[in-house]
Amino acid sequence: MTPPSGVDDVIERMARISSGLPPRDGVRAFNDMYLETTRQVALAITDQVFADPVFLELLDVRFAELYFDAVSVRRGDGRRVSRSWGVLFSARSAPNRHPLQFALAGMNAHIAYDLPRALVRTATELGRDLDDPAVRADYLAINQVLARTQPMVKAVLMTGWLHEIDDALGQVDDRAQSWAISQARQMAWVSAQALWEIRGTWAASRFEDGLDRLVAANGHALLL
Repeated sequence: MTPPSGVDDVIERMARISSGLPPRDGVRAFNDMYLETTRQVALAITDQVFADPVFLELLDVRFAELYFDAVSVRRGDGRRVSRSWGVLFSARSAPNRHPLQFALAGMNAHIAYDLPRALVRTATELGRDLDDPAVRADYLAINQVLARTQPMVKAVLMTGWLHEIDDALGQVDDRAQSWAISQARQMAWVSAQALWEIRGTWAASRFEDGLDRLVAANGHALLL
């Protein structure tokens, strides 16, 4: 698979994935959410929200590349899909699941398992240090972008009686979801720091395997 050339290429590839999947496909539910989120991150990069847009754009590309790689593996290129992504791919047609469950299961795999690895790859490629306060500040700034994106995502994924529940809850569930995402990204940062310290050693693959198992277990719980 050819790596994405930039954020615009990432967005184009995600749009193609969604257009090629049926409306009720679980992977499409995640992909639609990810597509809208990436559009908002791209706008933030263009608007110079971040101190180091070069790092943020490459992180966005390397992060998406791991998702595209998982999709490519699932389509049968001879490799084994990770346990984290296998949860969503195996349940993508399961009945009695709401699109939000599929979206959350995808977010679990992508944030908890892919994001730490993407952070380490990006920092290594650009010669940055994850202990740099500027890198950390930009990473946290993305939380604000994601919080603004949640209502747009829900408008795409929520239908019928779930809209009535959402209206009744007002902004309470939006704040809870934003908090959950920020917490997941905080844990991803901690995992990335651990991987950063052991990069290039035999322990790195062991750590990634253990992380993959833990994230997969959480994914199963989200789809119950």
